[in-house]
Order: sequence, then structure tokens, then C-alpha cells
Amino acid sequence: MSVSPTARWLLRIATGVTLAFLYFPLAVIALYAFNGQRVQRWPIQEFSTEWFSKAFHNPGVRDALLTSLKAGLGATAIALVLGTLASYAVARYRFFGRDTISFLVVLPIALPGIVTGMALNTTFTQVLGVNLGLFTIIVGHATFCVVVVFNNVVARLRRTPGSFVEASEDLGAHSFQAFWTITLPQMRSALVAGALLAFALSFDEVIVTTFTAGSSETLPIWILSNLSRPNQLPIVNVVAVLAIVLSLIPVWLAQRLSADPVSTTSPAVP
Repeated sequence: MSVSPTARWLLRIATGVTLAFLYFPLAVIALYAFNGQRVQRWPIQEFSTEWFSKAFHNPGVRDALLTSLKAGLGATAIALVLGTLASYAVARYRFFGRDTISFLVVLPIALPGIVTGMALNTTFTQVLGVNLGLFTIIVGHATFCVVVVFNNVVARLRRTPGSFVEASEDLGAHSFQAFWTITLPQMRSALVAGALLAFALSFDEVIVTTFTAGSSETLPIWILSNLSRPNQLPIVNVVAVLAIVLSLIPVWLAQRLSADPVSTTSPAVP
């Protein structure tokens, strides 16, 4: 489609304004991570990298980062199992209430986080009698991480013909063998993309974590707890940059895996 020069420049300006609106605050935090003074003033008067070393040697940061990694990996593992099973049932079988089940699986990500956190806290502490800690964080995060795995896998399965599995079964393959050799390779990239997005979602979660963490502390909770402490603010800025990077990597990888392949070869001209 041909675009006039004026429209092209307007599109470029609109794109630049949109990106600035989204990422300028993140750029400010990244700059403050190199602030050489404890007090934040704009513009920055002095630049330094000393806070990166202090953040690395801060035991609270290391413990919180380790807890976040454990919680993210645990929640992702649960989400992979439950999300894949639900997506396979919805995409491959017809049964009464299928659309309702699909809606209920997706619903948790749309619910207010504070409501989900309150419900989980009450269930753990009053109904089940479970002490709040890493396990409850993992379960709490898994309730919404299931959604991203489900959405990725069910979308891939709906684009994959079921006739391949039927043909393999007609040739003598049993159900598990057909799944392992036909279905799983077709949805492998969707599983990886869903897992990466689920990990990124768990790593950044604050509200549900507040209600399910107990005495445990994830990296976002550590940032929130130390944000109001002036002496810790430079280290908080560094940790915030670390959180951005650790969130960016899985989202970028998931986007690459989820993108439809585009041919890079030009069509032959007769």
C-alpha cells in the first residue's frame, strides 16, 4: 500500500509520541540508577555506577531476587500443566459448557488483583490453615499465569488441523504417541512463549503477592518496601532497572516465538 510523504511523517510522529509516552518514565528511572548522589534532583548533577555494586552486595536484594525466581519458576510450572490440559480439552473436544469453561479459565486475569489476593489469603489462612510463604506465593501467581499459557496454546491448537492426529491414529498410533509425535511439536513454541510470559507476569506481581507472601519478600515487594526510605532510594533505582531487564528478556523471547514466520525471499519475477 502506497503512503504519501505527509502521511508517512505523521505516522512517524505518532509512533514517536506513543513510544515516548510509554517509555520516558522508564528512561528517567534508568538514568537515576546512575545518579551519583543519594538525593534525587533533576537534572542529574553527577553520574556514578557505585550503586550497582552496592545493590549486588545487598543481602535483601539477593534474597528477594531468589524468592522471585523461585516463585516465577514454580508458578510457570503449574501454569504449563493446567493451561495446556485446559487448552487441549477446549480446542480438541466438543462438550457441553466448553465456552463457559474457556471463559472461566481466562477470567482470573481480568479480576481485580486485590480481590484475588483477599480471596487467596482468606482461603489459605482460615479455610486450609496454611502458613503464608513461598508456596502460597506460587499458588497465587499460578492462578493468573494459567491464563497466558492457555491463551497461547489454545490459539496454536485452533490453527493446527486435527486431521494430522486422526491420520496418525488411523495408521496405528495410540493417543499418547499421536500427542507426542504430532501435537506436541506443533505447539512447542506456543508452550515456550506462554511459559516465558507467565514467568514475566509472576516476576512483576505485587498486589496478589502482598496478600500471599507472609514474611517472604519478592523483588517487587522489596522495591515497594524500600521506596520510601531515602537512604535506600539509589539502590531501589538500580533494582528497578534490574527488574525491567529481567522482565524484558522473557517478553521479547515470547514475542519472537509467537510471531508468524515471514518469508524473507522475494518472489520470482517472470
